[in-house]
Amino acid sequence: MNTVALTCVMVLGLLLSGLGLSISVMRFREGTNIGCEADPANRLHKLIRAHANTAEYAPFLAVLFLYLGARSPSMAVESLIVAATACRCLLVIGLTTWPTMAKPNPFRFIGALGTYGAGLALCAMLLR
Repeated sequence: MNTVALTCVMVLGLLLSGLGLSISVMRFREGTNIGCEADPANRLHKLIRAHANTAEYAPFLAVLFLYLGARSPSMAVESLIVAATACRCLLVIGLTTWPTMAKPNPFRFIGALGTYGAGLALCAMLLR
């Protein structure tokens, strides 16, 4: 198995698990068992959105990474795997560190656009 693919799957797993743990810690601190304020500047709301978005993309990307990584991937495929992983991390940074989610920021934009581009390119690599 390709170490680049495995490392990137590990990063996605740590990102998803770390966000889930952060939400649990935040809920415990705030005494919130369920839900959160719908305020785009609320820290818990931002963590929940980042976790949900990661949970939507990380599993499929992990499957792509593992499948393509098991087939002696080219440098282009490895680069796309790294780019997709980096973009997922940028998106999480953009969602959680900016003062509010109500306004766009460059990390969210690059993270989202890069995820779409790298994800589509990796899907196209399945055809080769």
